[in-house]
Amino acid sequence: MERRQLLKSSLALLGTTTLISFVYPASKFLIPPKSNAKDAQVTLDKDQIPPGTAKEVIYNEIPLVIINRRGSGFIALSRVCTHLGCLVGYDSFNRKLVCPCHAGEFDLEGKVLTGPATKSLHRYPLKISSKQITIG
Repeated sequence: MERRQLLKSSLALLGTTTLISFVYPASKFLIPPKSNAKDAQVTLDKDQIPPGTAKEVIYNEIPLVIINRRGSGFIALSRVCTHLGCLVGYDSFNRKLVCPCHAGEFDLEGKVLTGPATKSLHRYPLKISSKQITIG
């Protein structure tokens, strides 16, 4: 094999390796993985969440809070803050959701009260029967 042919083959191999090292991660980023967990359901007894309290659950790998609002009933909201992704917590005394990272506040409907967040918390549909609450 000539020296020139060896250099051409080496550069072709190096170029192909470089291209693959960029294309593969880019394709994984642009094409989200398929999840079989979409069909999962979370079922809770209504007795677990008295009026004025909340319960944190995981639904399809997403942290949620289910709140039993006095006079308004149950609501399921994502705990992931829309600002930077910190997990919000339920403040039962002040009746709001608070983000510990930047002091953002959300009302019990998930709407922004104060703070750097500009979008409301994502709301999840609930199926409420006589004794149970089902998400999904």
